[in-house]
Amino acid sequence: MFGWTFRESHIGRIDYVVALLDGRPVAGLLQKAMPHGEHRQPAWLTFIAVSDIDAALRTAQSNGAKILAQARDFPNRGRQAVLADPQGAVFAMLASSSGDPPDFLAAPGEWIWSSLLASDPDKDAAFYQALFGYDVFDLPSDDGFEHVVLSTDNLSRAGINAMPHDSFRRHPHWLNFIRVVDAADAVAHAVVLGGRVLVEPRIDRHGGKVAVVADPTGAPVGLMEWSDADSKQEPR
Repeated sequence: MFGWTFRESHIGRIDYVVALLDGRPVAGLLQKAMPHGEHRQPAWLTFIAVSDIDAALRTAQSNGAKILAQARDFPNRGRQAVLADPQGAVFAMLASSSGDPPDFLAAPGEWIWSSLLASDPDKDAAFYQALFGYDVFDLPSDDGFEHVVLSTDNLSRAGINAMPHDSFRRHPHWLNFIRVVDAADAVAHAVVLGGRVLVEPRIDRHGGKVAVVADPTGAPVGLMEWSDADSKQEPR
């Protein structure tokens, strides 16, 4: 689908696969054993960088978050934890042992955007602002829904959108987008590979197209066109 290659890794008893694009790590895949009779839909987990996991966890809890997986150190990766925000959307925080990479425009096949679908965008924006120090901007919209952009260092980092009434998942959740050259072609290719179309390609506010598909296991992923001329500078 994206030209990724894969490298197996083992962390204790955990079987883990690192996805690479042109030799660079872009994602990880983890098979988690489920209790007998329990079914959970596979999903991508959004990670947000922090410098101090333990301090961030204290701030998150004091602002209404729930810790789902306590802070833990992973070799060659760093220290991470998994949380649910006050509206129940699951995300993770990572203090990378190798430091954060510099800002750059994602290449096709790399993650380019994360969007939170929330029942109350204003409340969730206040939570993430308190936790990560984001600047918060309201975006004008003609669709009747609220749209918010989170930014730091003059770059837009993520969006929070009011959850549509016909959302394919009925609870607040993060959705991550991978940059593609042509969203319509990528959707067609996903179907050939056994995926399903959840949101047909449509024009986004920056002028390119976005779509959402589910892979053969059911995990949703966004697809986003992005011209090299487009800017991710924060709104004014």
